[in-house]
Amino acid sequence: MDVANKSVSEFVLLGLSNSWELQLFFFIVFSLFYVATMVGNSLIVITVMADSHLHSPMYFLLTNLSIIDMSLASFATPKMIADYLTGHKTISFDGCITQIFFLHLFTGTEIILLMAMSLDRYIAICKPLHYTSVIRPWVCAALVVASWVVGVMHSMSQVIFALTLPFCGPNEVDSFFCDLPVVFQLACVDTYVLGLFMISTSGIIALSCFILLFNSYVIVFVTIKHHSSKGSSKALSTCTAHFIVVFMFFGPCIFIYMWPLSSFLTDKILSVFYTIFTPILNPVIYTLRNQEVKTAMKKLKNRLLNPNKTTPWHYF
Repeated sequence: MDVANKSVSEFVLLGLSNSWELQLFFFIVFSLFYVATMVGNSLIVITVMADSHLHSPMYFLLTNLSIIDMSLASFATPKMIADYLTGHKTISFDGCITQIFFLHLFTGTEIILLMAMSLDRYIAICKPLHYTSVIRPWVCAALVVASWVVGVMHSMSQVIFALTLPFCGPNEVDSFFCDLPVVFQLACVDTYVLGLFMISTSGIIALSCFILLFNSYVIVFVTIKHHSSKGSSKALSTCTAHFIVVFMFFGPCIFIYMWPLSSFLTDKILSVFYTIFTPILNPVIYTLRNQEVKTAMKKLKNRLLNPNKTTPWHYF
């Protein structure tokens, strides 16, 4: 079919509901979640940077995870919140492609970063004598750079694929942002073949990475179980927090991309989950379960509230 892929100049984002009452409810809830996500993750970044006791590989990776979570929460949520106010629910073709790029950039990067965090915990707990020789500062920096490189490569493949699709009529996206599983169903080609592409490039990759992460955490939990000490309890708490983040992030992604032709309602719920709810899990889980972070935050608060008072910060 010889149709220019830009015959559709803009898309209409149908959002989550046509009900005014529900839209008002979503506006309030998502605004609160977005602000909490940005404040919470920013607080983690500032706390880790300010407290020298947290200048370790695990917290360096955690800081980068917070930055990615803020980015993931920002690629579409602010527009959705603004759309509820203005009633303007259209997005240009280029804007739609941009959303697809940044969505896959941040999710691809986060997948690799979560694997790096898993590697850090695996070596720290299962190979403690080799930890300092393996997980060095330059290794952590290399892992973070590699995660962004992989994210860029993955997102570029998705964008190139989207740009080759012929759009010749329907332009209503049944979601609150653009992503391939919903956008490609508007293309004037057989969606079955496109669905196979989605499964092979995103679904299987996400599932494979989750299986690797799951196996590594099983090994870590088994290792911790054989050690009963205060340090083991702390390690268990940290790894449990890591695994909760992994499960909550990968679950929706795997379902959406392994079954790209599934129910739009299900996809909407899961899309909200990993773009709005998951990014806030990072500060919530790590501040509630991690004593070191909570202690550092208390010190930071005391330092800000009593700048002229001598505190333990003077020794850092």
